[in-house]
Amino acid sequence: VVFNTSMTGYQEILTDPSYAKQIITLTYPHIGNTGTNEEDNESDHVWASGLVIRDLPLLASNWRSEQSLSEFLKSRNVVAIAEIDTRRLTRILREKGPLNGCIIASSALSDSAAGDAGKLAKDFTGLKGMDLAKVVSTKESYGWDSGVWDLIGGYGSVRGAEYNVVAYDFGVKRNILRMLAARGCKVTVVPAETSAAEVLAMNPDGIFLSNGPGDPEPCDYAVAAIKEFLDQSIPLFGICLGCQLLAIACGAQTVKMQLGHHGANHPVQDLSSKKVMITSQNHGFAVDQATLPGNLKATHKSLFDDSLQGIERTDKPAFGFQGHPEASPGPHDVAPLFDHFIELMQAAKLS
Repeated sequence: VVFNTSMTGYQEILTDPSYAKQIITLTYPHIGNTGTNEEDNESDHVWASGLVIRDLPLLASNWRSEQSLSEFLKSRNVVAIAEIDTRRLTRILREKGPLNGCIIASSALSDSAAGDAGKLAKDFTGLKGMDLAKVVSTKESYGWDSGVWDLIGGYGSVRGAEYNVVAYDFGVKRNILRMLAARGCKVTVVPAETSAAEVLAMNPDGIFLSNGPGDPEPCDYAVAAIKEFLDQSIPLFGICLGCQLLAIACGAQTVKMQLGHHGANHPVQDLSSKKVMITSQNHGFAVDQATLPGNLKATHKSLFDDSLQGIERTDKPAFGFQGHPEASPGPHDVAPLFDHFIELMQAAKLS
């Protein structure tokens, strides 16, 4: 069970693959006010195992709403519970870190069924050592050309792509793909276990390493591919799990955080400019700054707990960010990182 401090974006949070195997507690008291719609899903599924909220409004009001939150969850067979003291639950989670839990829905719950559910929750070993990237990843490659949403055109297709980008799907959010496409990228999304040889055969200008759930350490297939891309000096950009995998491929190590980051109000400082940005975050693992090799420098840090938030190779066109520049939900203060990726591809083309 984890908590998220975002005030909006519950639909995007529920459909974020990074929440696989987790029950989400939303700290904002009123959840469901604006309903849901098919356009704003960040993936094809609700990956969260369950949802805990304080209050479910009886009326959803938004001109884009197609379904209430309750209907949205029921149609996807996802269990949720309301009328919970989420402030108290959040304080417990802040003190003790993520805890095992379960939500049971039944009109006639027997003691044995409750006991079985409780045992399953207690026996859950946690996310450490769990490779979930290949579980949530696409099974087939596909192209993406949808851009960011606007009031008049919605999610329109982008034409005239200049850069050929291969995006590894470790649990990718659609808004990441939209922001790449909007910047002139022809995006091909590939499964998590796609070999380096298959990707290199696509002749990419750049390679994107997506967010995703679980522990990065077991993802040896991804680390092996990233090492080959680094050897080829192909521009690389990693977000969240992708950032951690890039760090491991460079020789660094990751750690399980006592209290992960889940929310859209996390202050992060650029270590070069000293500029502070508010970011969207969703991760329970982090790169251990003490293990960074000499050719991998720290670029950003969290102002909540000083954890490492950004890395960059000093000798290769490769960098990563622990938070979510695409937000969805959240601020776009660090969206210019996508522009930096474009700059690296431009420079590589000219060299």
